[in-house]
Amino acid sequence: MLSLKPATEKDFLTIEQLAHTIWHKHYVSIVGVEQVNYMLAKLYNHKALQQQVIEGQQFYLVLNDEKETGFISISSKDNRDFFLHKFYILQENQNTGLGTIVFKKLFEELYKPEKIRLTVNRQNYKSINFYFKLGFKIEKVADFDIGDGYFMNDFVMVYRPTI
Repeated sequence: MLSLKPATEKDFLTIEQLAHTIWHKHYVSIVGVEQVNYMLAKLYNHKALQQQVIEGQQFYLVLNDEKETGFISISSKDNRDFFLHKFYILQENQNTGLGTIVFKKLFEELYKPEKIRLTVNRQNYKSINFYFKLGFKIEKVADFDIGDGYFMNDFVMVYRPTI
């Protein structure tokens, strides 16, 4: 059984551990180990996660048969337009339909958005194709300077549910 558990500060260590596992398996071949380590250190420690929550992100743990299988975070200022900051599933659970179920559970059962935006690395073909399958379209190309000479070279993608 799949469930989305609203994450609290007590779950930050679990999110940090999931991020380290997922990022090292998935992103090293895309951006290199140095940038992965830099981004993990910058985004996935207690203080950084706390700050993201203060800035309005709501984190959820993805539980599959009660096992922590991934995490997501979203934000919205008006409960109509959402930003999907994080959508991560452990690799051993990918290509099983789980990601699609998580997305539908989040944005059909919990929230009813008019629009969802996200950013995804332009070389992250697996994730781009997943988002295309869900109905996202590329809105624009954007490069974000994240410090220490590192950039996120992304697509901004948008999804508008059919009504």
